[in-house]
Amino acid sequence: MTENNLKKTILYENHIRLGAKMVNYSGFYMPLQYTSSLKEHMSVRNNAGIFDVSHMGKFILSGKDSMNLIQYLTTNDLSKIKIGQAQYNCFINEHGGIIDDLVVYKITEKKLLLIVNAANIEKNKKWINHHIKKNAFSDIELIDFSSEYSLLAIQGPFSLFYIQKLTNIPLQKIPFYHFEIGEFAEIQKVLISCTGYTGSKGVEIYIPNEYAEKIWNKILEIKKIIPCGIASRNSLRLEMGYRLWGKDLCEKTTPIEAGLSWITKFEKKFLAKEILQKQKNKGEYKKFISFVIEEKGKIPRDGYSLIDKDNNIIGNVTSGTFSPILKKGIGLGYLWNQKINSVFLSIRKKKIPIKMVKLPFINIKNS
Repeated sequence: MTENNLKKTILYENHIRLGAKMVNYSGFYMPLQYTSSLKEHMSVRNNAGIFDVSHMGKFILSGKDSMNLIQYLTTNDLSKIKIGQAQYNCFINEHGGIIDDLVVYKITEKKLLLIVNAANIEKNKKWINHHIKKNAFSDIELIDFSSEYSLLAIQGPFSLFYIQKLTNIPLQKIPFYHFEIGEFAEIQKVLISCTGYTGSKGVEIYIPNEYAEKIWNKILEIKKIIPCGIASRNSLRLEMGYRLWGKDLCEKTTPIEAGLSWITKFEKKFLAKEILQKQKNKGEYKKFISFVIEEKGKIPRDGYSLIDKDNNIIGNVTSGTFSPILKKGIGLGYLWNQKINSVFLSIRKKKIPIKMVKLPFINIKNS
């Protein structure tokens, strides 16, 4: 996609005025950083920051069979959540590969809000509509309002304290992955969700585009909240081990391979269930790993090779960065064989030892 074809969020001019460095991200002009990615990262971990993530896809699926359709097309079990709750989930194809990961909000028993990745908006629409037609669900309606609503993420241990003055909804009382709909900054019917992609405490708010600038500015009037870009968002999500579609997840990778068995519920019926069940039972699939590098100054990057002691390539890095909290290189990746344990990272033909660890890389107290 050329620069002339890139989309802009409603807040594009605000980012320019704030001095943001703008880059192409999923077909949108997005702020990479405003000051430095390190400063923005640490603000979210220690204080508060705000992200414009309006590029994300936003669908409303309604109708009496909407729940049944999404239950079939995804691996997690929506029957386990109540109205007012959200759930992390993934769409899969006929072979069990991940079409996209998404968050599903249960507005009512017949109305769902689906938040999908920006790069997959058109693909997801076609996939859902294909199955609506295939199953003759004449009552289901899919509405794409991605370009009509903005999404702001306010994240950090003091974020809720700072923005509480803007709403009468008791933000601290919203449980994790729950949401409320009410007034925010004098705007009615704002959806406020206790979710995020950083691991730090915070909320995400959904607002019509016409009010986005007003709310953005109201929040930034709280001087202790700083604007943050996608560079810090990436390092923050990596410290938690959150997967990113297009890097750690793709249509050739199943949720079992991606370490997402916890959102794969075999007690329900879903597309490619038998394939995933067989894969899990056999244990013959590539191995998702998370690792740290103890050697100072060595940072894993996307696409780097993972090698064995004899320098044979045995896997690859899908996401890597420097962790400002650990002050070490951290990474996610895949090994092509479950039984391999002795692993090194290849950086410019040098063999760098890595230490495989459990996720998340850091523990955050959000009390």
